[in-house]
Amino acid sequence: MKRIAVALGLIVVLAVAAVFVLPAVIPAATYREPVQAAARDALHRDVSLGGDISLQVFPSLQIRASEVSIANADGFGEEAFAEMREMRVGVRLIPLLSRRVEITEFVLVEPTIRLAQNRAGNNWTFTAAEAAGTPATPAASEGFVRREGALPIEASLGDVRIENGALYFTDGTQSRAITGLDLSVSLPSLDAETRLTGALNADGESLAFNAVIGSIRDFFEGRETPVSFGLGGRLADLSFDGYILEGESLAYGGALDATIPSIRALAAFAGAPLPPGENIERFRAVGQLTGAPGEIGLEASRLEFDALSGSAALTANLTGDRPRLTGSLTLAELDVNPYLPAPAESPAPTSGGGVPPWSEDPIDLAGLGIVDADLRLEVGRLLVQAMEINDARLRAQLRNGRLEVTLENIALYDGQGRASVVANARGNRPSFSLNASLDGLDAGPFLEAAAGFDKLRGTGSVTLDLTASGNSQAAIMNSLGGTGNFSFADGAIVGINIAQTIRNVSRLVGGSQTTGETEDQEAASTGAQQATDFSSLTGSFTIASGQISQQDLLMLSPLLRVEGAGSVNLPGQSLDYRLRPRAVASIEGQGGSRDLRGITVPIRMRGGFNNVSVGVDTEAVGQALLQGALNNALGRDSSTNPRDALREGLMDAIGLGNEGGGDAASADGDTRTEPRDPAEQLLRNLLNQRRSRNQDTTEDPQPAQDPQ
Repeated sequence: MKRIAVALGLIVVLAVAAVFVLPAVIPAATYREPVQAAARDALHRDVSLGGDISLQVFPSLQIRASEVSIANADGFGEEAFAEMREMRVGVRLIPLLSRRVEITEFVLVEPTIRLAQNRAGNNWTFTAAEAAGTPATPAASEGFVRREGALPIEASLGDVRIENGALYFTDGTQSRAITGLDLSVSLPSLDAETRLTGALNADGESLAFNAVIGSIRDFFEGRETPVSFGLGGRLADLSFDGYILEGESLAYGGALDATIPSIRALAAFAGAPLPPGENIERFRAVGQLTGAPGEIGLEASRLEFDALSGSAALTANLTGDRPRLTGSLTLAELDVNPYLPAPAESPAPTSGGGVPPWSEDPIDLAGLGIVDADLRLEVGRLLVQAMEINDARLRAQLRNGRLEVTLENIALYDGQGRASVVANARGNRPSFSLNASLDGLDAGPFLEAAAGFDKLRGTGSVTLDLTASGNSQAAIMNSLGGTGNFSFADGAIVGINIAQTIRNVSRLVGGSQTTGETEDQEAASTGAQQATDFSSLTGSFTIASGQISQQDLLMLSPLLRVEGAGSVNLPGQSLDYRLRPRAVASIEGQGGSRDLRGITVPIRMRGGFNNVSVGVDTEAVGQALLQGALNNALGRDSSTNPRDALREGLMDAIGLGNEGGGDAASADGDTRTEPRDPAEQLLRNLLNQRRSRNQDTTEDPQPAQDPQ
């Protein structure tokens, strides 16, 4: 018995000596090669333990190694895939007997990992095929599944840290770098709260992060697990406090408060820089965040984007080639002007400003290809250029670079309507379309806001069906086509008093004033302070290659009936339009003695958009008067003096008959300096000759002799 006790004691002494003494006296080279070989067989890569190695067996198995490196895959360069200055690992041995893992230490000092990808594959997939010389390919995987019994062990972590780590990635076109990575993990047990804290520098941006998981076991075994996360830095400041939901997948939900100080800076950091601009900057969302693999949902009670604010219910699907956004937004105000292409920087056409030339600068629609979307918006006040739309309900659908915005209900300038706008950037030449119908519209402020046109007042309806294509403003105007019609009531045409113009012409033809006096009066009948009231104004138009043609204008008022036709050259920014007003009631005016019903005096508007001249169409008047005068002169009694017959024919041609005196309008309010039309010149000569004859008769009671 005594011998047995001595033997057992000797065995214990030898065991203790083996545990405590042998690791210290056995040379490191003895186990360096076996460790390297075991790691090489496991990773299928060369593994080198180039520095000091130490081994401790009891009470914890502890291994320390320095200058550790793992070789890169074939075809990815000579630099190591991973290397670190020091690695320390410690595991308690006795708890392992009861299937409990207690890691006393796991420290990586200055680890560096280099990830690379090329046409052959990547260097982070460790497979046996790689060792045989074939390209590495990811192994098939069913993905992570949370299930009951996934962690049938007990475990705890002591000192678990990464000190000053670095991670580099390149795919041949872009490179990313994470440096200064410090990470600390606290895990008292699998059933206790786990905490993670750290900081890093990503491509020059410093970030600090922290996370808390209620129970690692609950997480792996599919039970509901409390979780919180925080991230702070110049790029983002966000916090999440919620749960990983019960089930096999990684579904989650909780309260989110996220602020992105600059979306542009974040996009540039992510490798997808936005086009230059001063918008698309600050973003903040406060609400409930939900998600599952490949999908994120946000129910935001507070949503801020640049100067916009409102609420939203959004879902982002991240599984396709581009993120896809769906949902609805409610905004108090949406001003889209900061997000429209910038206007061309060109000098004003005149010193007083006006419509600038169409820009040749390319329109950048690259932003339409960043995401796909199907969003519904309710906007209290929508601003598009100078137009203001109230209580707008619209749907925006963006797919593969094609944006279609349908305004299902719009209230603007006292009117109601709907519209559909398409911007298609799928091809090399963008295309656009507009289909709109508006009713009850206050034309004055609407046209001035939409097109800078301030010559029409009234209430009515407008329909438009337009298409265009081109990558610049000028190209769009050159390609514009489509149709439209309008109908307005109880308004006015601003810039001319048509009734006064008719009076001026009748006075000139009737001989009650000189041409100079009539021209002065006609000038007074045009201008910003003059207007022609109407009870109805209708018409339609067509557009082809930027040329607007309008042939059926009809304006009615208690005094006048006006017909109109003409064209607008949008690429050339000019117009040529004729009005044919006819008096249908007495417009004799104060102090007048003539009823001018039936008189027609054509009016012409022409010139550039910034210099439109409005005046009597002397060409049409001259031709009409000349033709009427000749016809009437030929049909008069042969005893009538030819000059008198011609004069009477002129008066009949515009409806003055043979009555003397009266009110009329100038035959020409056009201030152009170019040569006059022959018919117009003949009209003026005839009128001047008549006035000269009347003056001679006043000075000499003898009758004038007509030339033979």
